[in-house]
Amino acid sequence: MDTKRLIAFVVLSFAILYGWQHWFAPKPTPAQIAAQQQAAATGTPAAAATTGTATAAAEGALTRAGRIKVKTDLLDAEIDTMGGDLRKLTLIEHGQHDNAKVPFVLFQEGPEHTYVAHTGLISNGLNLPTHRTLFSSKDTAVSLQPGQNSVSVRLDAPEVNGIKVAKIYTFKRDSYVIDVAYEIINGTQAPLNLSAYYSLVRDGKDPRGTGGFFTGGAAFTGPAVYTEEKKFQKVTFSDIDKDKAEYVAKPADGWVAMVQHYFVSAWLMSPNGGNNLCAKSACTVQVTKKPGELYQSAVQVNQPTIAAGANYRVSVPLYAGPQETRALQAAAPGLDLVKDYGIFKIIAQPMFALLDLIHGGASISGMQIPGIGNWGWSIVLFTLLIKLALYPLAVTQYRSMAKMKKLAPRMQKLKEQYGDDRMKFQQAVMELYKSEKANPLSGCLPILIQMPIFMGLFYMLQAVVELRQAPWMLWIHDLSVADPYWVLPILMILTMWIQTRFNPPSGDPMQDRMMKIMPVVFGVMFIWFPAGLVLYYVINNVFSIGQQWYITRKIEREDSTVKTTPAKPAKASKAKGK
Repeated sequence: MDTKRLIAFVVLSFAILYGWQHWFAPKPTPAQIAAQQQAAATGTPAAAATTGTATAAAEGALTRAGRIKVKTDLLDAEIDTMGGDLRKLTLIEHGQHDNAKVPFVLFQEGPEHTYVAHTGLISNGLNLPTHRTLFSSKDTAVSLQPGQNSVSVRLDAPEVNGIKVAKIYTFKRDSYVIDVAYEIINGTQAPLNLSAYYSLVRDGKDPRGTGGFFTGGAAFTGPAVYTEEKKFQKVTFSDIDKDKAEYVAKPADGWVAMVQHYFVSAWLMSPNGGNNLCAKSACTVQVTKKPGELYQSAVQVNQPTIAAGANYRVSVPLYAGPQETRALQAAAPGLDLVKDYGIFKIIAQPMFALLDLIHGGASISGMQIPGIGNWGWSIVLFTLLIKLALYPLAVTQYRSMAKMKKLAPRMQKLKEQYGDDRMKFQQAVMELYKSEKANPLSGCLPILIQMPIFMGLFYMLQAVVELRQAPWMLWIHDLSVADPYWVLPILMILTMWIQTRFNPPSGDPMQDRMMKIMPVVFGVMFIWFPAGLVLYYVINNVFSIGQQWYITRKIEREDSTVKTTPAKPAKASKAKGK
């Protein structure tokens, strides 16, 4: 396979992949959401360690009561006094998929979409507060003020047989981690045994703006469980429907989550810098389907016995926000695994690590190295580093092309000599390659290496929220979607055409004609590709043109030096005689 056939193969592969996704791939079927979500309690709360209590407690209608609004630098939240649920969460710095100026809503409840966070307490024989308990609060609206690092909302439940319970939300500056705590005062004369459940409830709909080949159609939506033992475990909605969900039900650490394209919410049982709530007694995880076509990802945590007259506090962090790598890594072990890089993860993940380093900088031995701060220019520098790393291979490729270019006139004579006898022509060409020590396949290696990089970047741009709605300059306001004015695809066509001018003729008129239209074919395809990927390709072509011009000139100078250097006269051999 020569270079031109390889390029043709790549184009055909992309055309087939896109055509399948566009015309034949099965379309996702959204779950039907009931106008009035119904759920009834299915049993009396059991003992703290009883299997299934978290599931029983999580069933119930989403009844509305009073709302408490919370505003921080990153979040707009609404807490309902019915259950103290987190019913609405808006991410201020992230826009809707179709309108970047409108903040993205992660948690919400309504006929179109339901996604909320529940918590509650369970104890044998006691009606402790659950997400169906009406709380009270002195707050109606709180906001993070300048100079404040955190802001809290306290909700008090009705006293139950001398037991007082308060639920406290703490929102922090520059953080998507929300601490959800219970303060319990055991005013009885007996020790108190209880457990707490933490649940994420969501419908089965895919997020708006997904489902296509270029819009994260392959991204996972659904529950996920992580443990140190079994690592990252995805649970599909279809497996839950079929009662085939597989995950660690009794974890000793980890987290439970609801994952969707670009965003995630997760209850962290063993957060970084915090206590492992499952260390002394294994937690109970349940991923189940609820009435009203809702799905639940929940964990039940057994609590230590609270002595009579004692006070007790337990806090569990909730991460709810974008899948930003640095934020995920700082929150909990393995949380960054929710970022779905697809089948090219082994390439895409380290590529993003390098790109993130270029963009955000790093701290080395206490010295802070600043980053570029613009994802577009980060891609430009990233492309330059890739080209420098592959420079030795580029030299090999362009030397091979230069040699093939010099052999082109002789190959044309062979074609004229043998006419339509392709067998003899091919044999003569192979003899020519052998005598001149030319290897046409040596030019393919750099292209073969570039393909995994290209595919890794393609999948990376679909996975990373950091580039979602990230501007470059001028007309490029979102590197994760197509160039709205086709400027980059047109530049790609131009740079590819310039590259073809350096290529030697193949000796096959059909191949030569195909190579002339190849830039247009690629350009049309790239109209729908993310702007960040097309930017990489354009910059790669520009650097390749520069490299090719420099290396070709260097080779020509070397050849001219060899031609102008006079050959040394051979020494006369002395005759030997007796």
